[in-house]
Amino acid sequence: MTTTERPDLAWLDDVTMTELERNPYPVYERLRAEAPLAYVPVLGSYVASTAEVCREVATSPDFEAVITPAGGRTFGHPAIIGVNGEIHDDLRSMVEPALQPVEVDRWIDDLVRPIARRYLERFENDGHAELVSQYCEPVSVRSLGDLLGLHDVDSDKLREWFAKLNRSFTNAAVDENGEFANPEGFREGDEAKAEIRAIVDPLIDRWIEHPDDSAISHWLHDGMPPGQTRDREYIYPTIYVYLLGAMQEPGHGMASTLVGLFSRPEQLEEVIDDPTLIPRAISEGLRWTSPIWSATARISTKPVTIAGVDLPEGTPVMLSYGSANHDTGQYEAPSTYDLHRPPLPHLAFGAGNHACAGIYFANHVMRIALEELFEAIPNLERDTREGVEFWGWGFRGPTSLHVTWEV
Repeated sequence: MTTTERPDLAWLDDVTMTELERNPYPVYERLRAEAPLAYVPVLGSYVASTAEVCREVATSPDFEAVITPAGGRTFGHPAIIGVNGEIHDDLRSMVEPALQPVEVDRWIDDLVRPIARRYLERFENDGHAELVSQYCEPVSVRSLGDLLGLHDVDSDKLREWFAKLNRSFTNAAVDENGEFANPEGFREGDEAKAEIRAIVDPLIDRWIEHPDDSAISHWLHDGMPPGQTRDREYIYPTIYVYLLGAMQEPGHGMASTLVGLFSRPEQLEEVIDDPTLIPRAISEGLRWTSPIWSATARISTKPVTIAGVDLPEGTPVMLSYGSANHDTGQYEAPSTYDLHRPPLPHLAFGAGNHACAGIYFANHVMRIALEELFEAIPNLERDTREGVEFWGWGFRGPTSLHVTWEV
């Protein structure tokens, strides 16, 4: 019997995208308890919600990567997160060399620390700031933008691009016919892609003739026969993936970590007093509110039974890593941020051969940014006159974070 035949799961018919975007936790808590693998009508897909089922699907030889329909509409083909076999191997070989730990260690400090200091100088004497828009997101997008070779693209424009691509990618609601419920929801993403092409196409023209050390230049040339480059249409979908996921994740990861620490003032004080605790604080922040919450999927390559559910060949399953990271079978009181939680592997960066290629880079961007923030403003406090609202189902993070300090 499949979950769609179980009358006790009829409540899933009432789940809305607005509910998932504002606060997905109650829905996924119930899914974990009642149906770790369930068909969610508004998404038009099965959803894996526990750590065990997410890991099983992500690492099973009976599944391969597939992009969600909204993701495919946003990124196009071949996006690195939704391909397999030789194409996936080639795209990973294209992006991974610059993200290897030994390579990242060579330049990460010189890249990120000046960027963080530059943004801090803009407000450190003000006694107040909104950290998401003034620090966390700008440091994240500027670090990756410079790595990609987009030095002349304003940070606010990079933030605008990932916000528009985010809303397009997560425009996943379907109607009773399986069609997109809001086709207009992709317009912003299309606008962003047109702007990206207008700016990046001339850069690609230059990199083809005059390669440099920027990441996109390497993507064009590395591993290709002399005199040949990868076609721009082949790499653009992965550029879009980076301009959304890779730009969003460090910014929202550090913002969520800060919100978590503000909820435990004694732990915030510990981290400020001992910066070596920052990586541990970040790891807990990523578990507590995973920036990439439910944005990846797999498709069955044969009939398979998972969590007691029979799936025919060709069945897509969305992996809700944000839900898995709140699994009470793995974590005690998972909705509580706790710096001293026993270290357990989380799924914020995914699992299997499609796990995030930028784990090391993202962690160090967050580490350096928080080191600089706590050194410059050690008496940081959350402005309790302003609330903290999180948003997002596919990608999730605080929409704002107001803070104060005595100058």
